[in-house]
Amino acid sequence: MNLNQVTIPALDVEKSVNFYITLGLQLIVDALPNYARLLCPVGDSTFSIRKVEVLSKDEGVTLYFEVNNLSKTVKELQEKGVIFNTSITEQPWLWTEARLNDPDGNNLILFNAGKNRKNPPWRIN
Repeated sequence: MNLNQVTIPALDVEKSVNFYITLGLQLIVDALPNYARLLCPVGDSTFSIRKVEVLSKDEGVTLYFEVNNLSKTVKELQEKGVIFNTSITEQPWLWTEARLNDPDGNNLILFNAGKNRKNPPWRIN
């Protein structure tokens, strides 16, 4: 089984599309103002945004995007005006990450985990 795509809700799909293009995703389906699909820059996964009238009031969606050079990526995005909620942080689960929100408040985590992404020391055999 392979994860094909994830779809998130947005009040303003066009605004969200512009945000995710800034992060490096490529627009491949433009059905604005109601829907858009983007291709992740590495691999075959796609990412969709669909228009909703009201956002959920719970914690919402958390998206993890893995990058090779977290420091460089964060710096480049900050230079483009992207605001992060945290600085780069070493986590106890052996990932290095920086957290931010998209225009609709969805939680994003840019991270680098290296071998620990799939094979942490506590992995079950």
